[in-house]
Amino acid sequence: MGDGIETIRVAESPAGFQPLNWCKAALLVLGAAACFHAAYTPAHPGPLALLIVGYVVCLVQLTRLRTMRLAFYTGLLAGLACFGPQLVFFWGIFGPAAIALWTILAFWIALFVALSHVALVRFGAKRAVWLVPFLWTGLEYFRSELYHLKFAWLNVGYAFSDFMIMPCGLLGGYAVGFCVATYAGLFLIGKMKRLIVIGLVGIIVGAFLFMPSLGPKQRLNLRLAGVQLEFPNDTQVRQALNRVITARTNLDLIVLSEYTLDGPPSEQLKNWCREHRKFLIVGGKDPAPGNSFYNTAFVISTNGEVVFKQAKSVPIQFFKDGLRATEQKLWASPWGKIGICICYDLSYARVTDELVRQGAQMLIVPTMDVADWGRHQHELHARITPVRAAEYGVPIFRVASSGISQGVNGLGYVRASAPFPGEGEMIFFGVNLRPERHGSLPLDRWLAPFCVSVTGLFGLWLAVGKLWRRW
Repeated sequence: MGDGIETIRVAESPAGFQPLNWCKAALLVLGAAACFHAAYTPAHPGPLALLIVGYVVCLVQLTRLRTMRLAFYTGLLAGLACFGPQLVFFWGIFGPAAIALWTILAFWIALFVALSHVALVRFGAKRAVWLVPFLWTGLEYFRSELYHLKFAWLNVGYAFSDFMIMPCGLLGGYAVGFCVATYAGLFLIGKMKRLIVIGLVGIIVGAFLFMPSLGPKQRLNLRLAGVQLEFPNDTQVRQALNRVITARTNLDLIVLSEYTLDGPPSEQLKNWCREHRKFLIVGGKDPAPGNSFYNTAFVISTNGEVVFKQAKSVPIQFFKDGLRATEQKLWASPWGKIGICICYDLSYARVTDELVRQGAQMLIVPTMDVADWGRHQHELHARITPVRAAEYGVPIFRVASSGISQGVNGLGYVRASAPFPGEGEMIFFGVNLRPERHGSLPLDRWLAPFCVSVTGLFGLWLAVGKLWRRW
């Protein structure tokens, strides 16, 4: 027995367990990293997104290592090989502390490989295969939504944001991960079953490939525009607004990014809305007690008054990002019920779920992505929007400070975008909001918490068993 992670000897394992040698394990680590980067590095990976399946298959095969300790550290190495290169921009933001953040993210991959190894050794492949998808989804959901350093990017579901988006809409991003892990677990069983599963997946993929790529055209009742501005002054804001209404004269609502203002909206900005008879959503700071503030999106009406505001629900860790919002409400706009979430709030299902439960018909997302963070950071962040739109069945209009801004329809397809780098770029988007249509939660919103419970109970069972054996 080790002091930290329990070592389970091959002698304790069921008949038929054949541990991997170091050479095969190294190839699996390389294979997991290659598949992961192929699915995530291109801005528009297309069919390469399917290689995310190979990533999970390789991780599941690592459970066949000789001991739990070896499985854990090999999984940690695989996690670092996958997350480190994708999140290299962390170094520019956090410096050497980025290494700790990469390691924390890799830890969850290591924990999955280690726990799945125990399941394989204790129960055998035919029984462990049922537990593998619950462990994967439970750890992925906990990492993304439930603990303090939650980080939802680079999940399996987000790999399909540009390709085969319909599964995310039918199941939800976490359920897509559950299905992929189920498929990967079946590779632990016999070859005949493997061929059956491969054929089934081929049929499903073929069906999705023949689906229409765009939704039906609709009559628009809300015309939106956005301008990408990064820390502008008041003059630059008004100049940008003048440019956008010159480009399109029939606009109903203009959206500017998070932190466009360094405080609440000024009287000059309110007067502009009154003079031009336009609604405006703009990010700024709402003062709070103790020399603090709320990172807030303000809604200014055509009469020049702030008629609604929503603060950020999950301020970014390690940043001076304001206080957490005390409540979430919908803006009862002239066109329908609109939910507003700010920047990274869109990454957390537990934030956007609440807006959908309240009856949101659309989401608007003012976002701050600093240009210095680089293109790949912007591309990774842009993967969130199509998945969320498909999950809820509502359109989303996301305006980022330096790109990538997006107008996404309720099927999850990007209908309008503004590029990175794109200081001053404009984006135009139209939707048809109808009273009888609002968003709904996908299947995985009950599946994922259940998986967390299963994973927790399995871990508790292992811990109690270890203490019992020691006693």
